[in-house]
Amino acid sequence: MAEREELTWELFGTASRELATQVAEDGFEPDLILSIARGGLFVAGALGYALDVKNLHVMNVEFYTGVDERLDLPVMLPPVPNVVDLAGATVLVADDVADTGATLKLVRDFCADQVAEVRCAVVYQKPASVVECEYVWRRTDKWINFPWSTLPPVVSKEGQVLDA
Repeated sequence: MAEREELTWELFGTASRELATQVAEDGFEPDLILSIARGGLFVAGALGYALDVKNLHVMNVEFYTGVDERLDLPVMLPPVPNVVDLAGATVLVADDVADTGATLKLVRDFCADQVAEVRCAVVYQKPASVVECEYVWRRTDKWINFPWSTLPPVVSKEGQVLDA
């Protein structure tokens, strides 16, 4: 098995605080944080508290189906945010990782023409990412074990087989 990057809950606390510090020191003051569900929810929540931004939005995007297994293209899942709600805002897009960058590009491009400015913040960015994020905690080319997705679910959906 290939070497992996291991992010613990404790290290995530450090990472999110350092990521927020990058944003603050850059002078970027987002009106809202747009999280990419699911991994970006944790990042957006932590950044929201650290940057004192209460306006958090969510975009549900499906791309990964397993370890190194993904759809051909990322797909937005409903409900898709209303661009009117984003109009004229300064937006910080938050996600856990920019791997290929396809998901971030989809979300950034979705709101780019509607907002005053959009920037991206991720815990990890990989070299192959098509999006160069403005705020990155660490760069790696390894598969990342996130504390929220490493263990299997505690329940299964009816008829769905879960890997142990």
